[in-house]
Amino acid sequence: MDWKRGRTGWESFAETQGISRPVPRCQPEHGLTRYLDGDLNWRRCTLEEIVEAVSMEKQPQNSRRGLAPREVPPAVGLLLVMALMNTLLYLCLDRFFIAHRQSLVDPRHCPYGHFRIGLMKNCSPWLSCEELRTEVRQLKRVGEGAVKRVFLSEWKERKVALSRLTSLEMKDDFLHGLQMLKSLQGAHVVTLLGYCEDDNTILTEYHPLGSLSNLEEILNLSKYQNVNTWQHRLQLAMDYVSIIHYLHHSPMGTRVMCDSNDLPKTLSQYLLTSNFSIVANDLDALPLVNHSSGTLVKCGHRELHGDFVAPEQLWPYGEDMPFRDDLMPSYDEKIDIWKIPDISSFLLGHVEGSDMVRFHLFDIHKACKSQTPSERPTAQDILDTYQKVLDTLRDTVMSQAREML
Repeated sequence: MDWKRGRTGWESFAETQGISRPVPRCQPEHGLTRYLDGDLNWRRCTLEEIVEAVSMEKQPQNSRRGLAPREVPPAVGLLLVMALMNTLLYLCLDRFFIAHRQSLVDPRHCPYGHFRIGLMKNCSPWLSCEELRTEVRQLKRVGEGAVKRVFLSEWKERKVALSRLTSLEMKDDFLHGLQMLKSLQGAHVVTLLGYCEDDNTILTEYHPLGSLSNLEEILNLSKYQNVNTWQHRLQLAMDYVSIIHYLHHSPMGTRVMCDSNDLPKTLSQYLLTSNFSIVANDLDALPLVNHSSGTLVKCGHRELHGDFVAPEQLWPYGEDMPFRDDLMPSYDEKIDIWKIPDISSFLLGHVEGSDMVRFHLFDIHKACKSQTPSERPTAQDILDTYQKVLDTLRDTVMSQAREML
């Protein structure tokens, strides 16, 4: 029987087969989230219907026909039901949250040179120098780096972020970041609202949760405990890898995230949005790799140290030979891949289930740490593995919830 044929199809089929209309109920085979109502329309199950559906699925066939089931002490039964309801509520909220955040990934759909943020109904052109000077009110400084100072500001009663060049010596980096911001607009990059090269200012969407480095502090707040789970943390790791994939296949060619010589510096390049996704914010150091022409990159002109950077970023000639930038070999985008396991480990944190996720990601992360850059996986390979692990572990948790009955 195919109940998706619609009302007319079902009625015709039922008349020829002598079958009555099915009784509406939640169907576990559809993920305990929806069922066919009396008009053969799919709708979402309530939590009570989910519990009933799982109970019906676990009952032996003869008990459904009327035989008296074996009695369970009321206290034990109540505890089982409460545990199951908590588990199912957790799973339902998890699925709702991730579906909701995915629906908010890129709601703008504005043509190039335009933006839309918050509850704006229409796209607006990027603000001009004159509009930035007269319509934007600077409030307070909220951040500072080598290239820019960032101020919480207000535009038409909306909170926005106004960035100003720190010194003229950094203007080339500032203009490079602006060009990248203009060219890479989309779901993975903070929304540009306007700029003024004459005044060395850039206006972008304001994200109150701030830098990704604030993640642990934010998730430790009681109001965010519902998203402090391995599922949501793994989704954040997927967001990060998606950004790296986008940069490696961007409209501006293969770009390397050079401002990433240690974990705190890397995290500071990204913002955490209100719906708990990640967007790239600081694009001041995105040099171009072109394998066809043999164009490779070097991240800065100083010697790098430590295990966080890729091996090919380290001075290869030993301590006896002083570092010389002109002798330092260049490298490609695979340095970003080397760093993914460390960043993902930070994002996964130490919540219940995160070590199980790490176990399932061990092989792909080991491949990321290959000493030979060409042997490391692509960002898409990593993203595919993350998605597979998320799906597998989610199905396992659902299966365990059913087994509780």
